[in-house]
Amino acid sequence: MRKLSWLLAAVGAAGLVSAAAVQGAAASDGPGPATVLKFSTMAPVTGPYVGPANPIRGVPGGGLPWEITSASGSLKHDGHLLVQVRGLVLARQAPVPAALQGTNPFASFRALVSCQSIGAGNTAAVTNVSTGDFPADSAGNSMIDTSVSLPSPCVAPIVFVTGPTGTGVWFSVTGS
Repeated sequence: MRKLSWLLAAVGAAGLVSAAAVQGAAASDGPGPATVLKFSTMAPVTGPYVGPANPIRGVPGGGLPWEITSASGSLKHDGHLLVQVRGLVLARQAPVPAALQGTNPFASFRALVSCQSIGAGNTAAVTNVSTGDFPADSAGNSMIDTSVSLPSPCVAPIVFVTGPTGTGVWFSVTGS
């Protein structure tokens, strides 16, 4: 009986240590700031999200449908943002003009981080924080590596890839 009690105590302690290790690994990828969001896919603007009729968190979709080959990135607690997109181009379908299908007409992209936060008077608020412009090629490839000032708290963050300065529209967003 005594051996059984000792064995159960040892197994229970090992379980607690394992649970703590898993929780610690989920909160951080190692040394440095904890990861707030990590993603390996983005959805292009398409369907009812094309144009200003159905904005997401106040950000309207681009005026034509887009497609994307791949995307990945991360957002750290300190605001470090990394977004890599490949093949973010105008869709190969109408209503995109045939000459523009499968191309990226912009020389640069931006990223925009959208957080649910707390506003004045303890009210729910959306805070959108944009980066500067980052080079993009005609094949729709771009690497955005920068830091943004996140609101506190930054709940349910969403990352958009948007047009350059002045466009104010999104071409892809985290999700699938």
